[in-house]
Amino acid sequence: MKLSFPKMFIYLILAAAAILSIFPFYWMFVMASNHNSAINSLPPAFIPGAELVTNFKNVISTIEFFGAMWNSLLVSTITTIGVLFLCSLAGYAFAKLRFKGRNFLFIAILVTMMIPPQLGLIPQYIIITKLDWLNDMKAIIFPGLIDAFGIFWMRQYISSNVPDELVDAAKIDGCSHFRVYWNIAIPVVIPAFATLAIIRFMYIWNDFLWPLVVLREESSYTIQVALRGLIDNYVRDNGMIMSGTFWATVPLIIIFLLLNKLFISSLTEGAVKS
Repeated sequence: MKLSFPKMFIYLILAAAAILSIFPFYWMFVMASNHNSAINSLPPAFIPGAELVTNFKNVISTIEFFGAMWNSLLVSTITTIGVLFLCSLAGYAFAKLRFKGRNFLFIAILVTMMIPPQLGLIPQYIIITKLDWLNDMKAIIFPGLIDAFGIFWMRQYISSNVPDELVDAAKIDGCSHFRVYWNIAIPVVIPAFATLAIIRFMYIWNDFLWPLVVLREESSYTIQVALRGLIDNYVRDNGMIMSGTFWATVPLIIIFLLLNKLFISSLTEGAVKS
């Protein structure tokens, strides 16, 4: 099959973009598998070395790596599941229910997306302190269960992919609002679930500031807070730091690969007219 020049040019651009996207992960792996001296040399090493296991052993001897990974996995999973349920429920209400003040409430939710999350740090900390949740996973899980973008995303997806006629037919058959949501809306919005799950899981997994504020003991640290312990004030072992960072990134790559097809499906939904 002969490719035309425009198509070949597009493929070359896509290939270059793919290489640029993959290179940071490759470079992180190279640094994680080399000794500190090889990383700091000029020119630095560009091929993987033989120190991957050694650097990782240094990581697990310096911080509670596996405990922190489990804490992050637990918090990210529970929060993501909660966001999917609550945001899709709210999105369905805004998309298919008619009630007074619906548009005003939806606009108010959108406005909160413009507010930097750092502004809510002190009020959230005061509330968490009064609830006696400091140094507890609940302090990270509960504030993250509602997401304004999640509500917006699910509302838009349900509006365009769940026909009003189908909802009306279900109500005529005696279905409650929740049953319509559960049996009709949920199966349709699975691709949107995948997209929101990837975005939210990555956000919670990579969050550093809020866990740093509310978690005090090393046994309760999430992985991002724990990785801070790899940075020494006097000696900087870049190989060890990159090893911890590399292995902390692996779960995100796995999650994306598992949900990749649904993620692409949700983004291309409606792009092709039937």
